[in-house]
Amino acid sequence: MEKVRSPKKKAGRPAKMIKREIRACVRFTKTEYFIIRQKASKAGIKPSAYIRQIAINEVVMTRLSEEERQFVRQLVGMSNNLNQLAKNSHKEGMLKTMVYFENYRSQLDVLLQKLNHG
Repeated sequence: MEKVRSPKKKAGRPAKMIKREIRACVRFTKTEYFIIRQKASKAGIKPSAYIRQIAINEVVMTRLSEEERQFVRQLVGMSNNLNQLAKNSHKEGMLKTMVYFENYRSQLDVLLQKLNHG
């Protein structure tokens, strides 16, 4: 009589469904890591899972869009013009300078409104 052997179960930990193969290293200061650990413990998850969720789900705001950069360049140009107005006021008088100044001020208001309201 032959013995029928049933297939053996694999020993050890079962294979994970989702395998994370890529490792990305990030360096933190002690203070930064302490803050991350505190936030992760409040969320009830490990720090690595917390960092992963924040990196995937959160939205990072860009500093300035291309349009906003153009506005900033225009503002820099206007500031140069205002400096020239100050020099010009000493030569030509205040009345002519006030007319130029009001023109630049109205342009500045338009630019600031565009920056604030996007």
